[in-house]
Amino acid sequence: MSRREYPNIIITGTPGCGKSSHAANLVSQLKEPYKHFSISDIAKERKCIESYDEKLDTSVVDEDKLLDSLEGDLEKGGILVDWHCCDIFPERLIDLVVVLRTDNKILFDRLNKRGYKENKVQENLDCEIMEVILQDARESYIPEIVIELMSNSAEEMDENVDRLIAWAENWKKDHPDGVTNELDPDVAAEAREESEDDEAEIDEEEEEEEEESD
Repeated sequence: MSRREYPNIIITGTPGCGKSSHAANLVSQLKEPYKHFSISDIAKERKCIESYDEKLDTSVVDEDKLLDSLEGDLEKGGILVDWHCCDIFPERLIDLVVVLRTDNKILFDRLNKRGYKENKVQENLDCEIMEVILQDARESYIPEIVIELMSNSAEEMDENVDRLIAWAENWKKDHPDGVTNELDPDVAAEAREESEDDEAEIDEEEEEEEEESD
């Protein structure tokens, strides 16, 4: 049974909210064995890009291939995941999900400075207004590990980084022997039951379709 001695943290949020700055600042202070994984870069390095979206001017990541590539790293622990998407990562390997939020006026200015196309700027603003990433995080992970932090200024980033450093240090104190990378047996059993129910439902639907075609 594998265990990790350091926590894995996801730093997520709408593009322009300061994910990379937070992660780079945090890993520079926590030092080794912590590593900053900018998923946009990792996906390119590990050839996990499946296509390119011309309309949104962005690469489309092969999520299954990406997760297969990252699983070994996450099992070792100490990974700071920096990406606008958080819900694809298995809960058993994640210890904290940080959702950064930014006021729309500030976000608008940041995205414009990046040279984003108008439709891409608007889509990201809509995402922030509708709290899409925050809701995804809350639906994908237990409430206790999801936190929301404001990221409108350098001062707020410094405060956030100090808070996350304290959290990481406390995590180590609370888990002197690390934590398991394995899925909780009860959760695993429940997942198997759901999978079996889904398969049974699919089989039933296929049988009904065959009967109707006959």
